[in-house]
Amino acid sequence: MHPPLSSARRSRKLLARCSAFAVAAGLTAGMLGAAVAPATAGVTPASAVDPDLASRFTLAVLPDTQFYSRYSADQFMPRYGTDPFATQTQWIADNAEALDIPFTVHVGDVVDRAGVEAEWQAADSAMRNLEDAGAPYSILTGNHDVLDSSDDVYDIDYDLASEPFLAWFGTDRAAQSETYGGSDPTGLNRYYVFEAEGQEFMVISLAWRASDATLDWANQVIAEHPTLPVILSSHEVLNVEADAETPRETEYGLRLWDRLIAPNDQIFLTFNGHFHGASRLTKINDAGHEVHEVLIDYQMAYEGGNGHLGLLEFDLTNGRISAQTASPWVVSKPQETLTSYDQPFLEGTHQQYTVDIDFSERFSGFAPGFGEGATADEPSLTQTAREILLDGFEGPEPISTEHPGDERDYIEAEGTVAHWRFNGLDGVVDADVVVPDVVGGNDLRRVDPALTNAEDAEWSDVTIESTDVHGFSADSAAVCFDNASASRFSYLTTSADAAVNDVDLNEGYTIETFIKMDADWTADQNGWSKAIVRTGNRSWTDMPPSQWDYTASPTALGISNLREFQFTSLSADAAKGDRVNWSGEIMTDSWSHVAVVNDPASSTTTMYVDGAPVLRNATDTAGMTWNEGMPWILGSDWSDDAARNGWHGCIGETRIIDRATTPDEWLTQRADISALQITASPEETLPAGTETATFSGTGFPGADIRFAPSSTQAVAAAAAPAAGTVEADGTWTLSMSGLTAGTQEGEIVQALGARTGASLPVAFRVAEDSTQPPGDGDGDGGGNGDPGDDADDGAPGAGSGGEASSPDGDLATTGLDQSVWLMLVAIAGALLVGGSALTVRSLVRRR
Repeated sequence: MHPPLSSARRSRKLLARCSAFAVAAGLTAGMLGAAVAPATAGVTPASAVDPDLASRFTLAVLPDTQFYSRYSADQFMPRYGTDPFATQTQWIADNAEALDIPFTVHVGDVVDRAGVEAEWQAADSAMRNLEDAGAPYSILTGNHDVLDSSDDVYDIDYDLASEPFLAWFGTDRAAQSETYGGSDPTGLNRYYVFEAEGQEFMVISLAWRASDATLDWANQVIAEHPTLPVILSSHEVLNVEADAETPRETEYGLRLWDRLIAPNDQIFLTFNGHFHGASRLTKINDAGHEVHEVLIDYQMAYEGGNGHLGLLEFDLTNGRISAQTASPWVVSKPQETLTSYDQPFLEGTHQQYTVDIDFSERFSGFAPGFGEGATADEPSLTQTAREILLDGFEGPEPISTEHPGDERDYIEAEGTVAHWRFNGLDGVVDADVVVPDVVGGNDLRRVDPALTNAEDAEWSDVTIESTDVHGFSADSAAVCFDNASASRFSYLTTSADAAVNDVDLNEGYTIETFIKMDADWTADQNGWSKAIVRTGNRSWTDMPPSQWDYTASPTALGISNLREFQFTSLSADAAKGDRVNWSGEIMTDSWSHVAVVNDPASSTTTMYVDGAPVLRNATDTAGMTWNEGMPWILGSDWSDDAARNGWHGCIGETRIIDRATTPDEWLTQRADISALQITASPEETLPAGTETATFSGTGFPGADIRFAPSSTQAVAAAAAPAAGTVEADGTWTLSMSGLTAGTQEGEIVQALGARTGASLPVAFRVAEDSTQPPGDGDGDGGGNGDPGDDADDGAPGAGSGGEASSPDGDLATTGLDQSVWLMLVAIAGALLVGGSALTVRSLVRRR
């Protein structure tokens, strides 16, 4: 027996049979438009080559490992018995052969605090896993790996003898790898050459803030290796927008593009970290070729990145790079420690993707001999990696979200005591602007700058803007504070009698907001500023006297001088003192969703940044102490009984809930519009002349309801769009007016703006008017033979009926168009020439 045919082989056989029939039938090239070429001799049969085998290898990429190094000894090892950084590198070493990994790229921020030796020890131990296995790698400095990371301090300005990176990862250590090619005079910038599948590639790793001299060095290295494709790694190249997907170019990244990447056609791929998230950008270089820039950094995600790394399969045979983001650490954790954040693979747009690249063509300008690889004997390495990681792993379902359809598209959480939103209020926030609390009674107003102790503050310093908001906030606007500093500030406040001022949160609470710092934020001017404050004075409580913050407000969310979110609060038992949560480093000009959840059941307060819990959270805390009658404010700190230190940036919608919540209830989640019912609908067939049909049912209160006609069937168009809104009680009515005879078929759709949810199919018809005759004639024949005024157009006559005849009295009209007859005659002639015979019966059947 023959093996079953694949779909591709079945298609080829069908095409061959059709071609053979066409030739046998004698159909001419003029009728087909083109002749069918015969099969080419000498082609290798498909069955002789395994289509799944190709010339492949895997490049591994280590994103920022700074928090792994920082919290290895005091958090990861005690809690899990493993370290994510060391687990990553050991997994690469263990699977280098199975996945054909010739090289690993580290994108920088090896440690979090360059001056702390314990962090370097953790990093040293992790990278030695690769060295012990003979697995080559590159490593470079990020801003956290140097003693002075100021943007205007370049690599040539460092005191090199004092830099810890060179002490731990100096050139002597790098030179132990056979792939090491050399370094610049600082020793911070290096290049490597690795071989994969019989081809050579170069990796150039640039230090944080590469100087002009360094870029000259890199250009020279490329010039000295004119035939090698180049992968560039630098801690900063590409950023990501607030929607967590769209790439954003940076000033420094454009400098690298102009000075190094664009002029060198050999650079086809770049990797960087630094900015939190993942994104990609394809640009065209000076030679007219594509360059793929890739951002990969998960330090602000769960557990500082949760051990996720990049695996890029290079398929030289089929011309593509397949990327996936995987975590060897997740699958190694004890089962009882796993949470919904523990996903072995991240599968977002820029976390799992394929780039088509014809390597031979892309590299032809400098490496004309670049081929498809030594041997096409590798199966899918992407699939192999998945099989290795998922073998025996059982994990929880992931938490997911999507972008809102409009400002209604959020979950209304039970226990909400205040929810401030800014949509529809664009412009300067003056004395007449009221920011509503959409649950009622706690509206915000701006304090007149002249009535504060702020210096030079103006009304124009505060605006509400809708051009830039967090991608997962359903509110379409945010309040922005410009020109803010310790002495110049503005703020919004609740009224003196607002109920939220004295709300009791001792049963737990959730405070969530969307915030960002302006691009020109500086530590000197804006460090330790606050965004949200429950005002008062700690010295009025049972808090023991302390050196720091004794006269500060009981609760505040702000930013440190190191750009770390800080939530500081007195629990219900103020005598226990301050309880503080800290995030990692936060980027300026980048939106973050922050949720602070106090859970008395566990005596913890947990801060989440963009859905992931931070590493430094508060314990032994329950509830919140407050000073009676003191307001909540947005936009500045409140200390020593006065406002000060304004927030320099924007604040989006903000909500306070009187209980602990879970991520599925937050403002980043979408309203549930999956439930839709039709409780009443028209009959299947409506009487002739019916012009209106009505549907009714139940759905999500406030959602849009509309009729969407079927795209596969011509339907009678309604005179007015059929659309409505679900009432507050969950009921809706939808009327379709202007109906005409015929079928109406489509769907009733529930939506919130651009996001559609449930839909239900509907169909009915309006009957034809039975009193209207089917034609104009008064007889039951096809016409009276009179061609009428339109005889030249071939239109049939109108009349009472009778025998149809031609106007000339010659052959009678048969009902077939003349062109159809001509085509049939031509086909018959061709078939006769080819020796084919058709019986009258066959001809009749075909007609």
